[in-house]
Formats: sequence, C-alpha cells, structure tokens
Amino acid sequence: MPITKLSLYGNINIGVYIFANNSIAFVPKNTDQKIIDTIARTLNVDVYSISIADLSIIGVMMAGNDNGILLPRIIKDSESSDIRKVLKKYGINTVVLDSKYTALGNLILSNSKGAVVYPEFEKDVVKIIKDVLNVERIEQRYIAGIPVVGSIGVVTDNGGIIHPGASDAELQTLEEVFKVPLTTGTVNFGVVFVKSGLVANNHGILVGENTTGPELMRIQEAFGVE
Repeated sequence: MPITKLSLYGNINIGVYIFANNSIAFVPKNTDQKIIDTIARTLNVDVYSISIADLSIIGVMMAGNDNGILLPRIIKDSESSDIRKVLKKYGINTVVLDSKYTALGNLILSNSKGAVVYPEFEKDVVKIIKDVLNVERIEQRYIAGIPVVGSIGVVTDNGGIIHPGASDAELQTLEEVFKVPLTTGTVNFGVVFVKSGLVANNHGILVGENTTGPELMRIQEAFGVE
C-alpha cells in the first residue's frame, strides 16, 4: 500500500480539498494534472474535478463511502448533476442531504460498515445517512469531547486513526461501530484534526507534506501497512 506526501496549492491540509473512496476521488476544478496523477496512482482511483457551491473545499463539503455519497443542500443543481453522472457509472447512490448543517465531511465519519455522525443532526437526517451509506450501525456522538467527528478521524475497511484525545473506551466503541482496529495519532507535525491532512482508502494513503516520520509510522500502523 503506497503512502505519498502531498500539498495542494502549497497547502498541507489536503483532506480539506480531496474526497476519496475505493473507486473515485473528487478534487477541486483547478487542481494541477500532476497532483491528479499522484492521487490516482496512490489511491488507485479515477479522479474527477468538481466544485460544490462554487467552493474548492470538496473534502469538507462531501461525505460518503463505497455505497453512497452525501452532498450538502447548498450545492448547485448543475454541480449535483455532474456528480450524479460520474457516480452512476460506479453504481454509487447519491443524495443531497436536506439539513441545515452543510460541512458534511467534517460531520460524518464512515467506512463501509459503520458511521459516527454529528450529535446535532436531525433524527430524520441520521436515518437518511444510514440508508444512503448502507452501514450496519450509526451513532450520534462526540469523540474526544468534539462534535465535528468527521474532522478528527479517517477510517477505511483496513483500520483508522483518531484524534489523540480519544479515550480507550471511546476507541473500543468506535472499533465496534467500524469493525476495524483503530489507533490515535496526528498529522502535519502535531495537528490533531486528522482528516485535515490525511486521505486514505483501502489501496493507499495521502498525507500532508509536514507529516513527520513518527507520524507516518503511526499512520501506516493504523491502516495495516506492512
């Protein structure tokens, strides 16, 4: 499983800009072709350039897994249509989530088995998220006392890494939700909001360029890299 250091626009917070599952990755429209090629090669995915509400922060606005993708209500119809056309080719369900909360990437943490979501999501929205992602278990909860649960972890079907403030009891519960082993760690020289500097799927890992050697070792351990 390859692991690659990366920056976008000279910015180490790559998870803000990139969404990926095991088939596709979405990046901002003006992403350099060399970056696109690196993402495609490392994650073994097809890469598509999009915008959401004319924004480039794709990783913040979009959430999902291999079964379904959730888009915020502020997305333009033309943008939603473009994304649906792409995902239809992969058999991935797509839903625009009718919630007042729109930074879905920061609010939803999921793999193919489970999801943990923002504690303040509307109850009917939580049911939709569960159905679209087709996960066995979903929980509304804080992690390490933080409500924006999508921003403080990255989980695949191989493993995951979570904010270092998560307790052993929390990790045990999260492992039961996601059905993979988890560990705690940081990215980009001590950043605890792990998603901001990390994009991973079952095939590969992208990290921000300031990620240190010890952090890389921890990340590799988290995702089961030999």
